Amino acid sequence: MRLYRQTVEDFCLYTGKDLEECEMDDLRNAAGEMSAKMRAVRIVSASSVSQKDLEQRLIHKGERPDQAKAAVEWMVDLSLLDDRKTAEQVVSKCISKGYGLARAKQALYEKRIPKDLWEEVLADYPEQTEKIKEFLESRLGENPTEKNVKRAIDALLRRGHNYGQIRRVLDGLTVDFQEFPEE
Repeated sequence: MRLYRQTVEDFCLYTGKDLEECEMDDLRNAAGEMSAKMRAVRIVSASSVSQKDLEQRLIHKGERPDQAKAAVEWMVDLSLLDDRKTAEQVVSKCISKGYGLARAKQALYEKRIPKDLWEEVLADYPEQTEKIKEFLESRLGENPTEKNVKRAIDALLRRGHNYGQIRRVLDGLTVDFQEFPEE
């Protein structure tokens, strides 16, 4: 059994100490709880995660569900885990990468952020017209072909941008795309 220092101190353990069955059960539970807490700290220090995501990761790593839930609650009590701050970080990262609103929503979903926070953190999502324009200019160059334009549009759609926004930016550029359908 692997024990953390705190658990050894809590149970006043020393080499050669005999434990009764009930003490051994308590030690196993305490060791499991401490293991879940320490694993939670490592996960949170490595990346921003939501409460639900952290709990699922802990369970996936082999922690018992009740111990995983207790570790998440412990992290919340210590103010080390906050879904709202995580959601703001995710949205900020999406904005800096030039992603559209749909891709930002997908990122929030992937991080298991509660949906009641989505509207709040996405309320001030900026217009991505400049990012779309920069992307199109870098992809299309001087003489864009129909194939290149379609590829660029598809790439922007995958990045979560609205087709209407893409089309408005293309209108501003000197690209002839009469053969593209309006959606």
